[in-house]
Amino acid sequence: MQQEVVLALLAKEPSQGYQLRARLDEALGSLGEGLNAGHIYVTLGRLEKTGMVALEEPPEGRTQRADRKVYYLTPAGQERVFQWLSEVSWPRPDLAEFHLKLVAAAQARLADPVSIVDAQRRALLRRLRDAQRAAMGEPDHSNAALLLEGVVLRLQADLRWLEACERSWARRRDGS
Repeated sequence: MQQEVVLALLAKEPSQGYQLRARLDEALGSLGEGLNAGHIYVTLGRLEKTGMVALEEPPEGRTQRADRKVYYLTPAGQERVFQWLSEVSWPRPDLAEFHLKLVAAAQARLADPVSIVDAQRRALLRRLRDAQRAAMGEPDHSNAALLLEGVVLRLQADLRWLEACERSWARRRDGS
């Protein structure tokens, strides 16, 4: 679980771990099903150690059960949330590594790069099909639907890039 996500969820209000999980489930819909609830508690523990979150003190004379701890953002946690929200980032494409695999396979004559492209295409098509099915199961205009639309568009772009790779490597193989 990315620490900044937990910090951002706590920015709304102090919460217990299960409340954070419920908010994530609500926001992500079916995409949240794959998240391990235990990761939230591990992340909260790490954030507490770094001073980004703290525990609310229980009322006088009462002890706090482990599953009823209420966490809140410290000033350091608030600062980190605002930094994270202002950062401009994008996942680094892993297709550069894939292209290096094609180059290495061709140079060492270990495999036909076009065959490698074809295998990659089949895997991406399966992922695309799964993402499209998941998107159809989400209500229109939900957070999960928007996230899945991004996944589908990225996979479609990757497939177009693979077509360009196949054309290029087929020309090289055929000597054109």
